[in-house]
Amino acid sequence: MIDSSALSRAMIVGTALQVVLAILAYFSGWIALHALLFGAMMLSAIAGYLYAQDIGKGYLAGATGGLVAGGVSGLFGVAMSVVLGNTDPGLFIQNTLIFIFVGGIGGLFGQMAAAIDPARR
Repeated sequence: MIDSSALSRAMIVGTALQVVLAILAYFSGWIALHALLFGAMMLSAIAGYLYAQDIGKGYLAGATGGLVAGGVSGLFGVAMSVVLGNTDPGLFIQNTLIFIFVGGIGGLFGQMAAAIDPARR
């Protein structure tokens, strides 16, 4: 049901962007205070979106892969933020669950985009 090559591409992109955001937040207090959580949520949603738009096999498949892609990239992002001291370690599980959720939402929107123009796949 899950396309492993599309999933790995989405997870690599999402994880790389999450790590970059965590490093930026480490060096910029403004980003850490005002944009870290929202930005990380957006990046997890983008990972889910990329997966679902790539496969375009239905909303369930897109959301399921989006959950995985967003969750894995968010897991690495929040782990990096905890290691760098940007995020309280007590919020590790909560933030990871948030990233899993928004990855699934991104997957739904990615499938919607794939359904609009199926010739692009």
